[in-house]
Amino acid sequence: MNNDFDWGLIRSFLAALERGSLLGAARALNSTQPTIGRHIAELEAQLGVLLFERTGRGLLPTEMALRLGEAAQAMESGADQLARVASGAGTGISGTVRITASQPVACVLLPPVLARMRLELPDVQVELVSSNQVSNLLRREADIALRMVAPDQASLVAKRIGKVTLGAYAHRDYLRRRGTPRQPQDLLAHDLVGNDRDETMLRGFAAFGFPVTREAFSFRTDDLMAYWEAVRSGTGIGFVADYVARTDRQVVPLLPMIKVPPLPVWLTVHREIRTSRRIREVYDFLASAVPAAL
Repeated sequence: MNNDFDWGLIRSFLAALERGSLLGAARALNSTQPTIGRHIAELEAQLGVLLFERTGRGLLPTEMALRLGEAAQAMESGADQLARVASGAGTGISGTVRITASQPVACVLLPPVLARMRLELPDVQVELVSSNQVSNLLRREADIALRMVAPDQASLVAKRIGKVTLGAYAHRDYLRRRGTPRQPQDLLAHDLVGNDRDETMLRGFAAFGFPVTREAFSFRTDDLMAYWEAVRSGTGIGFVADYVARTDRQVVPLLPMIKVPPLPVWLTVHREIRTSRRIREVYDFLASAVPAAL
């Protein structure tokens, strides 16, 4: 492998990885399909690996491409952050940006991120809306949204910036009182924290071979912060985002053999982002800082 490969090819690689086709990547970068194809071929030659299988439906990333994608995104984020730090407070960017996100993201993930953003963009005021309603952007109730689902409206632009990993957790006090489950089937003999009307967890248990009813959960709520506080207080075993669980060292992970599908994190804005430098700066900051926080 040649260690002196052209870093400028990374943007084309990332665009192709995110868009799934040369045409999509070319449109995203305001370039042409032949140029993107040439960049990817050059990168493959310089790295000595195959990054994409060319199919009739587009580009199918190889396992190596997916692994390199994470490192490439870190490079892109680092470059963006370097540029922002260099321009910093001297940009004169000011005004209000309204951000909407789900409860755990708004209450746990974003506060330290926004505290750092305050240092880089000191004249930008933030309004944070804690809501699970995807319609916020369409009704112009927010400028930027962090969501676990990609919008399908043509007027919105979404970028996948990371993923939320989840696992089974319980407070040490609960485990001292009830014992520690060693196998997934042991969960059925424990107090479980589940959802009320949301059936996601019921489907998850069924997928693992344990079809249960909602009565299997001794505590049920669809409020995600109330759910976390229930686990944190020792009410029972629950399934929590890793970034949330890390905030309390008394809450410990269980049953690592249970692989809960991660949730993608999408950063979503209006297409008009290109006309607002203020929103663009906040968007770029979040695109860089949120993956690191996750």
